[in-house]
Amino acid sequence: MSCIDRHFFSANLTPNLSRSGSISAACSIVALNGNRREMWRNAAKQAICGRNLMGFGQNSIFHGKIMDFGLGRRLITGFYELSSSREEDVGRKGFERILIPSDHVKGYASVAEAVSATDTEEDVASVDEIKDLLEEMCREEKKSLGLGQQKQPKMVGGMGQGKYHLLRRRQVKIETEAWEQAAKEYKELLEDMCEQKLAPNLPYMKSLFLGWFEPLRDCIVKEQELCQLGKNRGAYAPYFDVLPADMMAVITMHKLMGLLMTGGENGCARVVHAACQIGEAIEHEARIHRFLERTKKKTERGKSADAEDVNAEAKQQERLRKKVTNLMKKQKLLQVRRIVKEQDEVKPWGQDNQAKVGSRLIELLMQTAFIQPPVDQTADGTFDIRPAFRHSLKTVSKDTQNTGKRYGVIECDPLVRQGLERTARHMVIPYMPMLVPPVGWTGYDKGAYLFLPSYVMRTHGSRQQREAVKRAPQTQLQPVFEALDTLGNTKWRVNKRVLSVVDRIWTSGGRLADLVDRDDVPLPEEPDTEDEAEIRRWRWKLKAAKKENSERHSQRCDIELKLAVARKMKDEEGFYYPHNLDFRGRAYPMHPYLNHLGSDLCRGILEFAEGRPLGESGLRWLKIHIANLYAGGVDKLSYDGRVAFTENHLDDIFDSADRPLEGKRWWLGAEDPFQCLATCINLSEALRSSSPETTISHVPVHQDGSCNGLQHYAALGRDKLGAAAVNLVAGEKPADVYSGIASRVLEIMRRDAAKDPETEPNALRARLLINQVDRKLVKQTVMTSVYGVTYIGARDQIKRRLKERSAITDDAELFGASCYAAKVTLMALGEMFEAARSIMSWLGDCAKVIASENNAVRWTTPLGLPVVQPYRKIGRHLIKTSLQILTLQRETDKVMVKRQRTAFPPNFVHSLDGSHMMMTAIACKRAGLNFAGVHDSYWTHASDVDQMNRILREKFVELYETPILENLLEGFQQSFPTLSFPPLPERGDFDLREVLESAYFFN
Repeated sequence: MSCIDRHFFSANLTPNLSRSGSISAACSIVALNGNRREMWRNAAKQAICGRNLMGFGQNSIFHGKIMDFGLGRRLITGFYELSSSREEDVGRKGFERILIPSDHVKGYASVAEAVSATDTEEDVASVDEIKDLLEEMCREEKKSLGLGQQKQPKMVGGMGQGKYHLLRRRQVKIETEAWEQAAKEYKELLEDMCEQKLAPNLPYMKSLFLGWFEPLRDCIVKEQELCQLGKNRGAYAPYFDVLPADMMAVITMHKLMGLLMTGGENGCARVVHAACQIGEAIEHEARIHRFLERTKKKTERGKSADAEDVNAEAKQQERLRKKVTNLMKKQKLLQVRRIVKEQDEVKPWGQDNQAKVGSRLIELLMQTAFIQPPVDQTADGTFDIRPAFRHSLKTVSKDTQNTGKRYGVIECDPLVRQGLERTARHMVIPYMPMLVPPVGWTGYDKGAYLFLPSYVMRTHGSRQQREAVKRAPQTQLQPVFEALDTLGNTKWRVNKRVLSVVDRIWTSGGRLADLVDRDDVPLPEEPDTEDEAEIRRWRWKLKAAKKENSERHSQRCDIELKLAVARKMKDEEGFYYPHNLDFRGRAYPMHPYLNHLGSDLCRGILEFAEGRPLGESGLRWLKIHIANLYAGGVDKLSYDGRVAFTENHLDDIFDSADRPLEGKRWWLGAEDPFQCLATCINLSEALRSSSPETTISHVPVHQDGSCNGLQHYAALGRDKLGAAAVNLVAGEKPADVYSGIASRVLEIMRRDAAKDPETEPNALRARLLINQVDRKLVKQTVMTSVYGVTYIGARDQIKRRLKERSAITDDAELFGASCYAAKVTLMALGEMFEAARSIMSWLGDCAKVIASENNAVRWTTPLGLPVVQPYRKIGRHLIKTSLQILTLQRETDKVMVKRQRTAFPPNFVHSLDGSHMMMTAIACKRAGLNFAGVHDSYWTHASDVDQMNRILREKFVELYETPILENLLEGFQQSFPTLSFPPLPERGDFDLREVLESAYFFN
């Protein structure tokens, strides 16, 4: 046996060195002389270069000895620190690469003892010799780095430290300087105009903004001067000079235009909404501005003052100011918010003062903003300058009374309204997707955005719900926080190929792939007749055309906002969507426009930033995904049938990918055309590759619940019949509950159609509808039935479906047919899902018991989230503003009994499906999967679908193996001990474990 074999390592603990900290442990290597020493140096070089076990093969004696020491393959990573001290830190990183993992030395006083304990033969070399070897290894490491062996960078948020901090600085700028940058841009444009004596060539709406900016800013300056002199006695005066006038002007213009775009009031915005939103935005921006300005002034006063205490205060404020500025630019934004909150002694304004400030700013904008149509659009060819905005009152008439409710609106000029659709790209859009991973949630208002106000729950002013979440211990809410962080840490990017197709369609006028027509419907000409019936028909057609144009306008504004965000984000490597909850525990992205909860347009444009190889299973799931997106009944086939459908249309898929608009346009026939196009592109790339399984895929593949609300009810009631209808039980192909209900509805209608119309008034309606009944007609009603859809809601849903088909042109006939179809559909539902109905009734009865005593229904979800139903009677109070008297709403202590009862069953089921989604999200993250969730639709990479499917089934079973209804009843009895609740409904004997074997449970 060689010397190396006999004596590998031995070590002595050197107490005096350990105490002084010069060297924590000394290692001796036997016979480090001559060739042998050179051999060790070579071994060190190889260790530094990252070769397997210092270059020794797995069959070598050297490797065997390392295994004897219990080090195994962990020799290269995760080492216990065995190096020189702070004074003599020689080659520590290089040496760590061949030392002992820390988890192998537990129970020993030092690493040296751990090595000594494995070998009885000890030969001690000098410390200097060891240091020589360490230095040699350090030199070799530096040399290898110089040759391209890069040092592993520290990772932050899944990216290199330098890149992360660069993106973080940009994120801070986006969140804190958006309004300031917009104001600066307008000022620079105005300066350029003055210098060059030329109007800049700007887009229409931007030129309007620029024209309004200076007069509005100057008016605000005059108003602020009056406030400072005490000559303005308006109730808003104390709050009106808290921000520079240019920032107030920009916020007012952009906020009002944003409301006009998204308010759904046909180019109008309600005064109360606009005033409150503008006032709230001013208050938020003023808070950080006031803090920074105040500390700056105190610092300047401190420099000229003699008193030591003033100087001390000034120095403290200067230090604080510098600290805040540095934190804002670099990191730890939560600390900034905390500092600002502690230093800001000004009380919150309250809704009344926000409304007064907002109203005055709107009034000033109305006084200063004008519009001038082109000369060729005026009747006499002269210049026509008119106000851009007008204040008026509208009346909402009640159906049953002659009286109505009046409210104030801000209307924009028709020319401004036309430009609204092109305004989005010039708007300041708050809560944009983040460039860095969101801050992890740790409390009610701690998490998500770095600096923008972020709240874990959207309480919409419900004080009880807000307090319930704040009181809940952090440990109780930890699973919820972890799930939200998981959703927020999923990295997205824009699919540029799909976006370019969208842009081409939109530029060409829309009308394809469910994009709205960019042109309005022509208004019908007034008939030249005195026939009252003819005039009445014209008025109906005119009203319908105006309504259609109003809806098109809203849709165009919505698409423009989505595309504006997509264009801003398209060149980013990736971005993130911070998530928060509604009061039931369902998760939503905080950015409102372009997100994966949106329409097919949004989903087609977005894809995972991280790509993963398809693998064999991923290729199959991509084919299934195309069939699911194409739909039209294909998505109801077995998996093999869906794969066959895709393979039969490969020519169409290749054509769609290569020539989306010039070719056969097969993808436009899909139910979700833009998502289908994105998947066609990815599948084409894979199938044309020499190795399809290694093709990188960024496409999110969906697995959707089968009428998920009924799935939850079937699990709650252990209902065998209901479970089979909604795929909780394995089958050769997916059961389709919508087709089942449609068949039952058709059966009832055929029976009614055979009756005499003289005695059965529904006979004619049944005959009219027989050819219209299919799964699509009843689908929305079936989906929402378990969420408490009413007869009126079902009627309106079916009416919309019939109107889309233009099958019944007469409005009166359409209304009557919709009433009849809604009654029949609800009857069929009651017959098929009797167990679900009994649980819904029990939940409603419990809510009635609680609400009858003027209590809000409250419960805790399986993940520990406290839920309080917010339905209370609304109190109103009047405030006088410079624009009009506004009516503000306030929550009272009186609950709405009927609303509490009818809303509880759907809200409770929503809290359960939210819990299932969050449980799945956490498990997927721990399994290394990318995950996105849209309520009952779970998304991941194609290669990971099988693993996600297993996880989501296990979590569903885990959720319902807990006694959910028993826990709910126990919680009610503890919260309301004096009330008597009905007994639990009877349940069946369905075995939940069958879900694990059901291939189509989510599909």
